[in-house]
Amino acid sequence: MNPGPARISEGWNVFAIIQSGGRQVKVEPGSVITIDRLDAEAGKEITFDRVLFLEQDGGEMLAGAPFVANAKVVGIVDGESRGPKIRVFKKKRRKGMRRTKGHRSTYTRVRVTDIVI
Repeated sequence: MNPGPARISEGWNVFAIIQSGGRQVKVEPGSVITIDRLDAEAGKEITFDRVLFLEQDGGEMLAGAPFVANAKVVGIVDGESRGPKIRVFKKKRRKGMRRTKGHRSTYTRVRVTDIVI
């Protein structure tokens, strides 16, 4: 007689903090987040099960140790984008050593659709 997982995305004051790519990201239903690149195609549904913190409507808070049990954040991959170019310049004074390197990270945009407990 278990009714199944409770979808709490209908509330207006619902948010979760998830861990993705070694970083913590605050998500809400309907928000678009930018995270480190994931190997997923655009339009695919993706699930984050590393939920660190969850606040439900009404002020009830759930904190994990380290993750909240049976909590998931569901989203749809919108696509990929590139971040700004980072330039790294190294110099050692009086040695004539100068080196310029740089990189440009690839990010994945995810549209959060649901928070499930």
